[in-house]
Amino acid sequence: MADGDPRAPVLFKTNYAVSRKIEPFFKGGKIQISSDGQHMFCVCGSKLNVLDVATGALEQRLEQEDQEDITAFVLSPDDEVLVTGSRALLLTQWAWRQAQRTRTWRAVHSAPVASMAFDPTATLLATGGCDGSVKLWDVVRQHGTHNLCGSPGVVHLVAFHPDISRLQLFSSAMDYKIRLWDLRSAACVAVLEGHYSAVTSLAFGPDGDTMISSGRDKICTVWDLKTRQTKRTIPVFESVETAVLLPEGPDFSALGVKSGGLHFLTAGSRGLLCVWAAASGACVHRQEQPHPSGPGLPADDRRGEAEAGRSLTHCVLVPAAGLVATVTAEHNILLYDALTLRLRKQFAGHNDEVLDVRFLGPDDSHIVVATNSPQLKVFELATSSCQILYGHTDTVLALDVFRKGRLFASCGKDHSVRLWKLGKAGAVSCVGVGTGHTHSVGTVSCSRMQENFVVTGSQDCTVKLWPLAKISGSGPGLLPLQAQATQRVHDKDINSVAVSPNNKLLATGSQDHLAKLWTLPDLTLLGVLSGHRRGIWCVQFSPMDQVLATASADSCIKLWALQDLACLKTFEGHDASVLKVTFVSRGTQLLSSGSDGLLKLWTIKTNECVQTLDAHEDKVWGLHCNRQDNQALSGAGDACVVLWEDVTETELAEKQAKQEEEILKQQELSNLLHEKRYLQALGLAISLDRPHTVLTVVTAILREADGPKKLEENIMRLRQDQKESVLSFAVTWNTNSRNCHVAQAVLGVLLRHESPDQLLQYQGIRPAVEAFLPYTDRHFQRLGRLLQAAMFVDFMWQNMRLASGPTITEKPL
Repeated sequence: MADGDPRAPVLFKTNYAVSRKIEPFFKGGKIQISSDGQHMFCVCGSKLNVLDVATGALEQRLEQEDQEDITAFVLSPDDEVLVTGSRALLLTQWAWRQAQRTRTWRAVHSAPVASMAFDPTATLLATGGCDGSVKLWDVVRQHGTHNLCGSPGVVHLVAFHPDISRLQLFSSAMDYKIRLWDLRSAACVAVLEGHYSAVTSLAFGPDGDTMISSGRDKICTVWDLKTRQTKRTIPVFESVETAVLLPEGPDFSALGVKSGGLHFLTAGSRGLLCVWAAASGACVHRQEQPHPSGPGLPADDRRGEAEAGRSLTHCVLVPAAGLVATVTAEHNILLYDALTLRLRKQFAGHNDEVLDVRFLGPDDSHIVVATNSPQLKVFELATSSCQILYGHTDTVLALDVFRKGRLFASCGKDHSVRLWKLGKAGAVSCVGVGTGHTHSVGTVSCSRMQENFVVTGSQDCTVKLWPLAKISGSGPGLLPLQAQATQRVHDKDINSVAVSPNNKLLATGSQDHLAKLWTLPDLTLLGVLSGHRRGIWCVQFSPMDQVLATASADSCIKLWALQDLACLKTFEGHDASVLKVTFVSRGTQLLSSGSDGLLKLWTIKTNECVQTLDAHEDKVWGLHCNRQDNQALSGAGDACVVLWEDVTETELAEKQAKQEEEILKQQELSNLLHEKRYLQALGLAISLDRPHTVLTVVTAILREADGPKKLEENIMRLRQDQKESVLSFAVTWNTNSRNCHVAQAVLGVLLRHESPDQLLQYQGIRPAVEAFLPYTDRHFQRLGRLLQAAMFVDFMWQNMRLASGPTITEKPL
């Protein structure tokens, strides 16, 4: 609903433009961060994205030349060399700061590369393939050096020993063993057996004789590289994806690390970072839950919540920046302070399918996004920072925001509705939860006047009204909600509920093709709106008039009068299901979105589709407008969130300015013609790109005394690009017999005064000549026939004179 003076005149919107787009930049796998902590590298399909860690802004986008997905990449220890491998079995070396490819070569593997590693000197590159082989490349001399075979299945891990003088390479494949290769002899000198599942990472101690390996068998193993035997097996009670050794220099006392011992950090399926002492095998620090659900949440819900996308798939330590980066199963990237493991920043790498979006905050400073995930994502528009909200235990399906903008509701497949509050500092916390539905809760609507109730609709065909008297004045803490009224309102799934602006009416839309009107708070049926041929996806009250809009899978939008429930108008234009509809321009226009990926702007008075907006490639499930009514927000199944800006006034101002400029130039052109300043008039007309105006100027020149000579003088004084424009205009003039003489005059001037070599330099000279030839031939034929006809008239005239001559001179008798 737009805020403002209702008496002010309404300016109909004519267009929206994309002002911002939140799209995926990371689709899983590992990430790398430069040694200074400023740049983050992550893969998104066939692109490798380089992000600024401080701002989250996308700095570079490196795309494979073969357009194939990137299967592995690695950044050299000196941050200078970046290599990517694709499914097309190509390796590409990048000058990533300039976003340029410096070299591409065949990987020689018979299957895609699964892992890569640089040696400490950044001169040797190891690639582990899905074909079971490991190959080494000299990136300086640009040739292969080793082909190490013998590993069964995919080689998913390769790592050089940090002491380059040893020339040792470690690898692990599908047999859960770690192979030690001597690069001098190109032979496997040892096989370390100790894991019973995939080995996920290797970390080397500062003495060079100790190595720690982690695996999905829930253990970490400490190896003695001198004896090549196991020193200690540490049970960590979770599948570990990464084990990172803590350096000796920084003060990690806040993590329970004591000087003199070897400690390492693990990240795994529980979603928490843990610090372990290698000597004793004890866990000296376990990270606190970074996203507490608050008191009052049942213990079984906490377990489900921990499993719902919190597991960590990768971890990176950047000692120089004091930073630990982790990757979650939901493709979120979390940055922690290395000394305290406190959360610094969050990035949402991939939103999956966006199911709903809303503006948030008193001044619409944030947006909240529901994706195909139990987590909600809140983005601050000014800084692009992201908060990930944990609470739901299954996919969140719908959102709605109260009028003041700080309190909002969410509902989902976990049969619950939750209330969230945006604090003044920008932090969002869960303040209430209600359970009672027996199936997925697919829609929610907040009260419009005060923050006193929420209405939900579910697949169990019922709606529930949840009073919020306790929440409105409550402090922090999670309070349970109790439904005040429950009513079975439809025979099929309820897709949409909407509360009227005065909080007295409730509209519901269902898969049973019907929309219904109910009183609040007692949920008494007022009427049934029937007319759609398929299920109704959205119902929406007008903010100004007693009108209800319904959007349906029959590709139609209908407007209904609330007084007599009559259908007032039907809008047809979408080629697929209409999923969302909302009122804009103080209730005089509609903005709708469909499963065809299009948004349409409608004017209610004329039933006209004013504009069609195309920025999505899949179903647009979410649509919302801000309070000022100058921005719109859309989210779709293509994982993109688009922020639209109303550009009606901007385009109108640009159009008026362009018209004024054209009027001034037209007046200037008239003045130049009046003053017979033909050269300036030609230049101005050509700059305006007006063939007819140029024709007028050339015609005026030809009408002058000694016109052809003046035409030659003016045309030859033009620049070459201007001559090219006049020639292209002349091609158009030559198609009309009325203007062909002018066109031939211009062409004659150019042919007489420009040499063939000069004419060949003209852009588009060949198609221009080819276009001149047929019409010129036709004009000559026409002139020939005209000349013949004129000679016949002259012949008849002469015959008439000869026949009548004697009669005229004869004397009368």
